[in-house]
Amino acid sequence: MNDNRLTAAYVTVALVALFGGVVTGLLQAIEHAGLIFPPLTPVIQSYYHSLSLHGVLNVLVFTTFFICGFLQFIMARALGIPLASPRLAWFTFWLMAGGLILAAIPLVGNAATVLFTFYPPMKAHWAFYVGLTLVVVGTWLVTLNLTLTYRAWRARNPQTRTPLAAFMSLVTFVMWTIASLGIAAEMLFMLIPWSLGLISGTDALLARVLFWFTGHPIVYFWLLPAYVSWYTLVPRQAGGKLFSDPLARTSFILFLILSIPIGIHHQFTDPGIEEGWKLLHAFLTFAVFFPSLLTFFNVVASLESGARARGGKGWVAWFGKLPWGDPSLAAQVLAMLLFTFGGVGGLINASFNLNLVVHNTAWIPGHLHLTVGTAVTLSFMGITYWLVPYLAGRPLWSRRLGLTQVWLWFGGMIIFSNALHRLGLMGMPRRTMIGASAYLQPEWKAALPLVGIGGTILFVSGMLYFLNLVLTLAASRGPAPAVPEFAEALSGPEHAPAILDRWRPWLALTFVLILIAYGPTLVRLAATTPFNAPGLRVW
Repeated sequence: MNDNRLTAAYVTVALVALFGGVVTGLLQAIEHAGLIFPPLTPVIQSYYHSLSLHGVLNVLVFTTFFICGFLQFIMARALGIPLASPRLAWFTFWLMAGGLILAAIPLVGNAATVLFTFYPPMKAHWAFYVGLTLVVVGTWLVTLNLTLTYRAWRARNPQTRTPLAAFMSLVTFVMWTIASLGIAAEMLFMLIPWSLGLISGTDALLARVLFWFTGHPIVYFWLLPAYVSWYTLVPRQAGGKLFSDPLARTSFILFLILSIPIGIHHQFTDPGIEEGWKLLHAFLTFAVFFPSLLTFFNVVASLESGARARGGKGWVAWFGKLPWGDPSLAAQVLAMLLFTFGGVGGLINASFNLNLVVHNTAWIPGHLHLTVGTAVTLSFMGITYWLVPYLAGRPLWSRRLGLTQVWLWFGGMIIFSNALHRLGLMGMPRRTMIGASAYLQPEWKAALPLVGIGGTILFVSGMLYFLNLVLTLAASRGPAPAVPEFAEALSGPEHAPAILDRWRPWLALTFVLILIAYGPTLVRLAATTPFNAPGLRVW
């Protein structure tokens, strides 16, 4: 029960952040549609202030807090034991909550309008950097607690294969802990001393390299918890079995190895990085697409087993036999469908020549909204449709309202993201208050209203989602629903080679690949970079 309260605390913070992110997201959507930006208030003082709030709340706070709550819950259930240290778990939550409050004060007060990437020489208040650093440190403590829990379980079960859900949860946090070393170095050695006046300047290029050391792996930190659900819960919800446990473990090990040394593909246009290293990161980015293909095959095969068990026929028609009346499953399957297009777009971003066409255009937020905005967010919404009722001890208030919300998000995102992708191909820049720009092109005008329409539909969907959860807590009556059981596998863990359940070789390979891909560039930049860029406040 203590673990349930911990999960409830994390999920509550996550959903409050998501609410703020949905509201601020509407403001950018309607501005792109040509409507006058709402009157400025003491809370939201500019378009860029709203954009910073939207990014930080959605992609940093909502995701991080939800993942910490959800995967600790999953880990404990999969191993059948409580977290090793409840005291450490609650200390971690309050540390992260304190860091969030510290960062939120300057962010809300327009003293940290630097967007969620906070590139220098744009300079935020020191409390923003310190607060985010405390949140990152909290995630390290979550990794520590999960590791201690795993070791306690392993001591009692020395010959047993790690349950798949627990294995995946631990891989996710181990990958993230390694990946977050980049952002920690940027904060501790560059941005925090700079913002406190301890050093007079900084450097944009070194900061960007350290940021993207973490910045692309964080995409997999967002995605892998959704994959945990897709692999271990959704097949059972669909009435079938996981196709292959060994294949699932292999995909997560590949994510551990390949997720980190690929960040420089975000810096194809940056001077100061040799092209050979950009090429290596491009190759590795294509390599990390392989475990995503394994996931696609494994999960779709698992869904097909459930649909055929329900009477599905044919090569494609079986898809209609999935239990579409379940909003939790519908949300996650629709998230998978849209993520297919996000994955293809990611390959374009990783291709040097094609990236030059879409770099820093509206294509990028269009892509991001298919990945974190749909694959992650819609999957997490689907998870909460069983998790929140379970934690609250009462059924979901309205499955029909849940289904309406899910399909609205799906339809709204198709309109919204498609319009942004098209505008990006026409050269419209991202992170720009287009309505106030002096270079609004005639060919953009047909697609810009679709951004507003799609964004408004997403906002309505988000409000219906929160309405359903609030009514579940306040007005729903009846017995508490059961947590979905973990799916059995057609090819189980006993079919997996023993090496897949060992950590040392995979961690060693991970660090070797990171040293090869990042070592020379980081050493050269650290040795030659002049820290002389002054801070700028551009809002």
